Amino acid sequence: MNKEELPGLYIHAPFCRSKCFYCDFYSVASRSEIPAWLEAVRTEMILYKEEFPAFDSLYLGGGTPSVLEERELASLFESLRKHFAFGPGTEMTMEANPESLSPGKLKTVRDFGVNRISLGVQSLHDTDLKYLGRGHDSDQALKALEACRSAGFSNLSVDLIYGLETQTLQSWKNTLDLILECRPEHISCYQLTFEKSTALWKMRESGRVRSIGEKMEAAFFIWTSRYLQRRGYYHYEVSNFAAGREFMCRHNRKYWRHVPYLGLGPSAHSLSLGPMAGMDTTNVTPAGLKPGSTPAAFARAPRIRRWWNVKSVREYCRLLGEGKTPVAGSESLSREQYDLETFDLALRTEDGLDMSVFKDVAHSERVLAEWQKSGFVRVSDGRARPTRRGFLVADSLAVMLMDA
Repeated sequence: MNKEELPGLYIHAPFCRSKCFYCDFYSVASRSEIPAWLEAVRTEMILYKEEFPAFDSLYLGGGTPSVLEERELASLFESLRKHFAFGPGTEMTMEANPESLSPGKLKTVRDFGVNRISLGVQSLHDTDLKYLGRGHDSDQALKALEACRSAGFSNLSVDLIYGLETQTLQSWKNTLDLILECRPEHISCYQLTFEKSTALWKMRESGRVRSIGEKMEAAFFIWTSRYLQRRGYYHYEVSNFAAGREFMCRHNRKYWRHVPYLGLGPSAHSLSLGPMAGMDTTNVTPAGLKPGSTPAAFARAPRIRRWWNVKSVREYCRLLGEGKTPVAGSESLSREQYDLETFDLALRTEDGLDMSVFKDVAHSERVLAEWQKSGFVRVSDGRARPTRRGFLVADSLAVMLMDA
C-alpha cells in the first residue's frame, strides 16, 4: 500500500425497482424507505468523519442508486461534501441501470463531481435480459450509453454477464461488438453464478434453468479475454478490462490491496488499520488467536480490522435513529488470514505477487515451479503474475500455496 494513498468510500443504496433473478446483493424492491435511509446515512457519516476525514475514491453502489430521484441524489452528495473531504482527482463512481437513468440524474451527479458511471447492461439480447430478470431491454441500454456520453462522462464502465444457457459465443460476440462501438473505458465481464439466496438458484433446483457447465464457461472466459485484449483492453483482473491503466477502477483496487475503505449503508463492509469507530474493541481478539495470547501473528501483517453493517434497511435506520452503531459484526485478521487474503486477491490481478513476499512462504519455490509448468503464472519484473489460464483457476491458487 502506498502510504500517500487515501482510503475509499463506499455507499450502499439498497433500492431496486425489482430484484434480478441472479442477484445476491442486499436490496429491497421498494422506494418507500429512501427518506429514512438518507437520514440514517447522514448520521453514519458523522460517526466516522474523524477516523476517515478524506478519500480519493467514492463508489455509490447497490441495489440501484439510479432509482433515487434527482433531489435525493443531490441531498446525499450535499451531505458527503459537508462531512468528508475528497482529494484532488478523486474517482467518483455511480452504478446505474438503463431503465432508471435520466439526463437530469446524470447532470445532477456530474455537477456534484461524479466522473464515472458503471452501467448495468448485462446483455444486448432481450432473450438474455428476460432470462436474468432485468428491468430493461437492449434498446434502453443503448440509449442509456448514449445519454452518458451526451452528459459529458468520459469514463464509462459497462457490466456484462456471460455463461447463460440462452447465449452462444456468436450472440455474446454480437453484444461485445455493439458495446465496443460505444468505446467504453472499462468493461466488466462476469460469469453467471447460481447463488443459494437467489431466484435463479431456485429455478435451477426445480429444473427450469440449467448451468452451461465448466467446460463451456472456460471457453467463454478464454475467448472473451483474447477478444477484448486484441481490441486494446487491458485484462487487469479476472472479470475486469480497461482501455488503459488509467481507467482501472481505483476503488475496487483498494479492496484487492487491503487499502482502508469505509462502507456506509445496510450490509456495507469496512476495513481499517486502526480501531473501529464508535466501538469498544478492548476485548476484540484477532481471529485464530486464543484470548490473552500474544498476537505474534501480526509480526508482518498490519492490524487489519474489518466490520460490516446489519443486512436490513429498517434495522439500519432504527439503530442509527436510536444513537447506536449499525454494526452487525467484526473481525481482526490473523497473520494466516491476512496472508491467504493477500495471496488470493493478488493472484486475481495482473499485478500478481511480489516475489520478495512470495519467497518467504514455505515451499514457495516448488509451488511456483508447478504453477509455471502448468502455465498458471509467469514471472516478470520481480512478480509472479497469473496468466489467462491462471485467472481461470485463481480461486484455488492461494489455497494451493498455503496448503503446500
